[in-house]
Amino acid sequence: MTSPSQTAADRSDTPGLGSGGLKKEKKGKGGELVGRSPGQLMWTRFKRDRTGMICAIVVLAFFVIAALAPVISALYGKDPYTLYGSDDPNLLDEFGYPAGPNGGISPEHWFGIEPQLGRDVFMRLVYGMRMSLGISVAVTLLTVVTGIIIGITAGYIGGKTDYFLSRVIDFLLAFPSQLTFVAFMPVVVALFVPPGDETPTYVRVCALIIVQWSLGWMGLARLLRGQVLSLREREFVEAAKITGASPWRIIRKELLPNVVTPVLVQGTYMLPLFVTAEAGLSFLGVGIVEPTPDWGALFQAGARFYENDPTFLLIPAVAMVVFVLCFNLLGDSVRDAFDPKSGR
Repeated sequence: MTSPSQTAADRSDTPGLGSGGLKKEKKGKGGELVGRSPGQLMWTRFKRDRTGMICAIVVLAFFVIAALAPVISALYGKDPYTLYGSDDPNLLDEFGYPAGPNGGISPEHWFGIEPQLGRDVFMRLVYGMRMSLGISVAVTLLTVVTGIIIGITAGYIGGKTDYFLSRVIDFLLAFPSQLTFVAFMPVVVALFVPPGDETPTYVRVCALIIVQWSLGWMGLARLLRGQVLSLREREFVEAAKITGASPWRIIRKELLPNVVTPVLVQGTYMLPLFVTAEAGLSFLGVGIVEPTPDWGALFQAGARFYENDPTFLLIPAVAMVVFVLCFNLLGDSVRDAFDPKSGR
């Protein structure tokens, strides 16, 4: 007769029951075997991925810095709006460019100062990250919720409902997203503000969220529709129907837990896309505009002065590249943690 420890060892070496399986046993207190949930197995695999852990720390640092922008401003003693070049004439030369080397980087201004206006670049970047990440997180949440609702509805109900929702998805996917964003931003803004009036920042923020959300949910909805079409024919769903479970209970208890993985993975891929899309709209002048700090607005200002002050453009560019790269690598690591067979 085999001992429990030998049985556990044999299972750990068996394909599908080891670290890549749905469940694995480990020793608990007193030597008894304790099962681990799929979430615990996913976290164990993710912790082994050094690249994923480093990227997660970097991404978390970006969000923490953006969330604590007012606190950082108070500790740093600067804000993103004050014209420090006017307060101290020694900061700018006669042409309006930073007098110090590397864009005026100094102990007083860590990332230098902005040409012409003399605003602190570090605080402009921190508050710009706060604005861009806040908008992108809101768009991602709305997109995920909409994609889940429409995708599961189309896949589970089927029939004419599936046909109608699928045609709506196909129609919206036919729009070129970037050109549509640029074209519809003024239209959406005009719904809230009469032509000729100054547009408040909160209206531009709402317009950016609405425009990106309206054309951002279709890919996830189509993916979940296909997943649910397969899941609804599985035995556990049929068993739930036989027991008299309501459609809402089947969706909540049987279908939703089985689509968590694609939702999380797609969410980690969508957020950096929305960050770059929002920055692109602000760069083109149809998103957030001066004097409100924004990642894209920093690129727009840096493009005007890069020949004489390349540091002013380089700093926000490096920050965005690091954020987007780390978030994409984080998405790959999350996918591999949920599905070890898809490892890179």
